[in-house]
Amino acid sequence: MLISTAYAQGLGGMFDGSNAMVQFLPLVLIFVVFYFLLIRPQQKKQKEHRTMLDTLRRGDRVVTGGGIIGTVNRVVSNEEVEVDIAQGVRVRVLRGTITNIVAKPDPAATREAASERGAGRRRAPKDAAKEKEPANDAET
Repeated sequence: MLISTAYAQGLGGMFDGSNAMVQFLPLVLIFVVFYFLLIRPQQKKQKEHRTMLDTLRRGDRVVTGGGIIGTVNRVVSNEEVEVDIAQGVRVRVLRGTITNIVAKPDPAATREAASERGAGRRRAPKDAAKEKEPANDAET
């Protein structure tokens, strides 16, 4: 008789209140670790990205999801932005595809540049008219 007799265990030990808590404690601990190491940082990162997109203004240098670097020309709507990627090349992109703002312009420098451009535009028609007159005289 080398085989010993096995007796069945009663159901009372399996459904004890303290025993059930001990069994679920590791699951609860795993969820807590996942929350603090994965879920919470991701939510924080999403919130920062959303605030970054909300503060997007004209003149900001941005990087799109495809890796294209450009300057925001104008904000078309809540979902779209027009970006200059080269001289004379403008692309409309979705706000959500902008991954990073590389540089924000200095507000004072932006105002100065705008005033200089505005002054240059006012002078341009007069200068162009003066240049055309001598050119016509030279041709005749």
